[in-house]
Amino acid sequence: MEELFTDEWFMREALKEAQKAYDLGEVPVGAVVVCNNTIIGKGHNLTEQLNDVTAHAEMQAITAAANYLGAKYLTDCTLYVTLEPCIMCAGAIFWSKPAALVFGSADKKRGFTHHNMDIMHPKTQVRAGIMAQESEALLKAFFKKLR
Repeated sequence: MEELFTDEWFMREALKEAQKAYDLGEVPVGAVVVCNNTIIGKGHNLTEQLNDVTAHAEMQAITAAANYLGAKYLTDCTLYVTLEPCIMCAGAIFWSKPAALVFGSADKKRGFTHHNMDIMHPKTQVRAGIMAQESEALLKAFFKKLR
């Protein structure tokens, strides 16, 4: 039987990346880039490991996907992220021009939608709230462990 790929299926893959970040002591955010139902880029937060404030999950996944394609634009791709992107990542998403951005949990403090929704490329469709509870649970567990 052929497996059906859905937003939830790919978000589960992004959550696996978020778990990797959690296990490293990083804020647990994960991302995957999908093209033709194939994951071509993965990433999770590595800001602490790399001492790099730009090493967000989205940036890692976008770079991996661009390297896979040998091109800077992701026009036929969808980016799945467990947490709403920040302004920096939204800018990178704008420039990489994916067909769609799908994110799980809203980020009420740093998410791009709370600042300026127009930052997304006009051809990029945005879908929010996919597996938000799972993403939020991992984030809450991480920050509870810090306290």
